[in-house]
Amino acid sequence: MAGIIQELKDLYKNGGVLIRLIFINCVIFLIVNLIFLFSGQPLFYFMDYWFSLPSNPTDILSKPWTLITYMFYHREILHILFNMLNLYWFGKIFLMYFDEKKLVGLYFLGGIAGGIFYVLFANIFPSVFGSGILMGASAAIIAIMFAAAFYIPDFKLFMVFIGQVKLIYIAIFSLFLYVVMIASSKNAGGNLAHLGGAFIGYLWIKQYKQGIDLTKGVSWLFSLFKGLFTRKKLKVSHKRPPIDDLEYNRQKNVNQKEIDRILDKISKGGYESLSKSEKDTLFKMSNKPN
Repeated sequence: MAGIIQELKDLYKNGGVLIRLIFINCVIFLIVNLIFLFSGQPLFYFMDYWFSLPSNPTDILSKPWTLITYMFYHREILHILFNMLNLYWFGKIFLMYFDEKKLVGLYFLGGIAGGIFYVLFANIFPSVFGSGILMGASAAIIAIMFAAAFYIPDFKLFMVFIGQVKLIYIAIFSLFLYVVMIASSKNAGGNLAHLGGAFIGYLWIKQYKQGIDLTKGVSWLFSLFKGLFTRKKLKVSHKRPPIDDLEYNRQKNVNQKEIDRILDKISKGGYESLSKSEKDTLFKMSNKPN
């Protein structure tokens, strides 16, 4: 048991922001369910009250933190299982092209947008959606998925019984399901939040392509969680001969041409068509500061 705990500690310490987001969601889930196990149903509802997002704007004004806490709060095992699997899969794809700070920023932006969509429409159409609460990381994860889908639409994922499917098709089909399930599902409010996450993911990537990074507006959240979301790195100084501007630009152009070649190969044959060295190159370049 001690060995497993140590392995989990090492994984958390060295796994990067994506693994830490998953760990935090899972730890909160375990704490919530352990409290329920020893305290019973009344305390479960008490935690819903303080950590889930209510549809009533007056309640939100008295508990503004719920716009953040709801996206880390799960009660059911299947809910968190599918959410964390999706966060891992789409988060890994996202990090091939963007840095960890943008991942955290978009996670929060997507969650906030999903919460706003839920509250807004629940109050515009109260007879349809009624009152209730919202919990779970779905909207935050969908924002990451849609951003990746509209940035690399031809990226292919292997799906059981289907084969390789382009990421953009997965995103569009998911969007279709969210809209249909608003009318037919008991979780209409949750699907409204999904639409909010999809919207912000699409909006973010459209603005990013124009040189505007909307995650800068929530970059303070990354700083707030810096102790949780960043790895301590040893500072190693290497003496190297200085290079002039001409040589620097030449090296930069060579690197960009190699990245363009690899991305073109992905669009034609999918990520699995890359060699190990090409995957390593893509990973190293995507983790360089923009």
